[in-house]
Amino acid sequence: MLEISEVEIAVVKPQNGLVAFASFVINGSIYCGSVGIMSRPNGDYRLLYPTRKIAGRQLDVFHPISRDAGQQIHDAVITKFEDVVKNGRNRYDSAYPASV
Repeated sequence: MLEISEVEIAVVKPQNGLVAFASFVINGSIYCGSVGIMSRPNGDYRLLYPTRKIAGRQLDVFHPISRDAGQQIHDAVITKFEDVVKNGRNRYDSAYPASV
């Protein structure tokens, strides 16, 4: 079981299905950022992991290897995204309150 923490959401103006970007920490040790949240025609969401174009090829920067890990990340990120959207936070707000 993965521990997905520090999930932050940056909502963007919808464009070609992209509705937000997410970042999160896995097991308190690995930071993952620039994960796109894409809307699907049926109203669900999917995650789009970053790639880089090198020598004309699109290469994965990172992505889950197992279906279970992917589902755990998806559930944590989408739950936080829906919370941010439901609570009407600002366009570039994170899922966490600002520290004082």
